[in-house]
Amino acid sequence: MFDKSSKTSPQRRPDEDQALRAQPPQPAPKPKAASLIGPGLCVQGDIAGEAEVQIDGLVRGDIRVGKLSLGPQGRIEGSVVAVIAEIRGHVKGPMKARQVRLYGTAHIEGDIAHEQLAMETGAVFEGRSVRLAKPGEAEAQAGTAPAASTAA
Repeated sequence: MFDKSSKTSPQRRPDEDQALRAQPPQPAPKPKAASLIGPGLCVQGDIAGEAEVQIDGLVRGDIRVGKLSLGPQGRIEGSVVAVIAEIRGHVKGPMKARQVRLYGTAHIEGDIAHEQLAMETGAVFEGRSVRLAKPGEAEAQAGTAPAASTAA
């Protein structure tokens, strides 16, 4: 009636048990802190990297980063290339980013190339807005475009 052999439990091989014990649990990846250029600081030169950068001071040079956060007192004099750009301060130069958000205190003097653009009331934008095609969209549009005739 209480025979252990009648229970149906999955049997593990000894090498599976060792493999499970040998692997410690993986910790969750820690979020990376943003690099900060604080108020009152002036940087003359280019800034490049895949990290997040928070600028509350002045940068005279080109910026190429993963995520850019420009504070209300922040100022950039140069081009900006980023995956995400959140702008609250002043940018004098062209911008290119997948996602651009201009907050109410933003002032942009230059063209913006973007996939997504959001602009709050109060933001000032002097330039052209050029929408970039998403990677999948460009291929889809190329496939549906009419073929050029080569009749002579």
